Amino acid sequence: RNGNEIPFKTTKQNPIRVRIPRDPNIIIPPMIYHNVSSFNSTHHNQTFHYHFVNITSSLPISVHLEFESVNVNLSHLFIYKFDQFPRLNQLDGWKLFCSSVQKNPSVFIDNQQTIGYQTLIFGVRELTSTESKEFCSNETLPIPIDPVHFTSDYQTRVYISGCYYLDEQNRWKSDGLIVGSKTNHYETECFSTHLTKFASGFVILPEMIDWNYVFNNADFHKNKTIYLTVITVTIVYIILMIYARKYDKKDFEKLGVTPLSDNRSSDNYFYQLIVFTGHRKDSGTKSKVHFVLYGENELTRIRTFDDPQREIFQRSGIDSFIMGVPKSLGLFNYLHIWHDNSGQDSFASWFLKYIIVRDLQTMKTSYFISQRWFAVEKDDGKIERVFPVASEKEKREFSYILSKKTFHSLSDGHLWFSIFARPPSKQFSRVQRCTCCFVLLFISMLSNIMYYDLSNETQAKKATSLSFGTFSITSDQILIGIVSELISLIPSLLLIQMFRRLRSRHHRIKPTCEENKKKRSLTFPWWCLFFAYGISLLLVIISIFFIIARGIEFGDVKSQRWLVSVLSPFFSSILLTEPIKVTILFHLISTEYLFFE
Repeated sequence: RNGNEIPFKTTKQNPIRVRIPRDPNIIIPPMIYHNVSSFNSTHHNQTFHYHFVNITSSLPISVHLEFESVNVNLSHLFIYKFDQFPRLNQLDGWKLFCSSVQKNPSVFIDNQQTIGYQTLIFGVRELTSTESKEFCSNETLPIPIDPVHFTSDYQTRVYISGCYYLDEQNRWKSDGLIVGSKTNHYETECFSTHLTKFASGFVILPEMIDWNYVFNNADFHKNKTIYLTVITVTIVYIILMIYARKYDKKDFEKLGVTPLSDNRSSDNYFYQLIVFTGHRKDSGTKSKVHFVLYGENELTRIRTFDDPQREIFQRSGIDSFIMGVPKSLGLFNYLHIWHDNSGQDSFASWFLKYIIVRDLQTMKTSYFISQRWFAVEKDDGKIERVFPVASEKEKREFSYILSKKTFHSLSDGHLWFSIFARPPSKQFSRVQRCTCCFVLLFISMLSNIMYYDLSNETQAKKATSLSFGTFSITSDQILIGIVSELISLIPSLLLIQMFRRLRSRHHRIKPTCEENKKKRSLTFPWWCLFFAYGISLLLVIISIFFIIARGIEFGDVKSQRWLVSVLSPFFSSILLTEPIKVTILFHLISTEYLFFE
């Protein structure tokens, strides 16, 4: 007081009471709904139905359990034990939820009791009218004999709390702190024998899997939906892997750099020509394509694009050629290019996007932008055109940028679409993309099924909701959706980046000047490919195991409802969200271009 220290003493019998308010914006998840019909059909000889709570923590925590029966006139017996199944002669605590006494039954286990334990297992039993009258009239532990039988569903919510302080080394400690029984969703009550900087913790726990129930009810005929779902997704993955492997081989064939057949042994100067064919229908051609390249110092004779080993100028194709000339052509002026219209039917026409010409001595690059048809039946009917070398302004032209960026966004950025339209020049293969897609799908299914009850039962809590006609969404559902997306997004993004950044097993020789210009980026040695596939396999196995386990707990009918809830956003993401993203990309690029102009 007045700058002077006020001394006072505390003891365990007379601690300081501290109330620490929680974040007022915290969203309290709803209670988890338990359908008792599945309990009665499977737990024939058990006197309790058991639940599991993970309480593993580096610091002591308290456990709070809230219980609510749909039929408020029923009474229940609650028993618990740490790290073992509780029995009436072996338990760590018990409580009666009598309808005549408590309106909002709950159980509080302080942080001193949970030290050193990893799991809390609690059992719930619905008392018969006879048992309720007998057991609720006295305070002794009841000894029911008959097997458990529920007549009404119930709900539970379990959360943990903690009281902590910072020591002199800025480490969180909890000695001398006890969580009080008046702790709730809005504040933590702490009793302390010392004063320092305090904080509290608050975590809502989803219900753990009842492994005894899972292993006793794992029959295929009882759980057809969850088993068939996993089997179907796996079969689709195998089919797409076969497709991806087939087209990976075709992509590899397209990557070759072909010397033009009309090169001469006396040629001493070389250029690389990279030809980009369009993505539209009938863009590819089998007609013979000829060209003349004009430079300041020299022009080429009539040259012909050809490759005896593979088909060139296929739809969406990128073809690379080496052209030899006697001496340097100097700075380029324009390109004269045409075809003989000799292709059959739709393979006569050709849509040329652009051609890149690189001087292999100086590594200077020139662009000839076309974006036109070479077809007698399309555009202006011409099959012969002359293109000047593109200026810096022309290389920023809207149609060129839009075509290039939009296709790249779909063929490389959209993971599912890229399985069918991957740019052949990319190191990230179709097989790897297919693997990443299904790892992401299984992890998404896992996060969705683990949080399904929390999301599905939001009506049990008065939560703020947004309504759009007959559709409404609560703040809880939004939060659960974000958490589920993060759970699936983080490992999948790491896996994708690992595949993308793998170095080729066979090193490609690069010009020294090109290596100096390129910024070094993080890459992984080629043998990390096995590590990436190993992680993928592990994530898929873990996901499938827990998806099946939770599906067995759900039962077949509830699994069908979950399947609809997980497939709807999945297909909407592929068919709706990604196309919208591309549309937005169109507008962003056009806006950027207009602003630049």
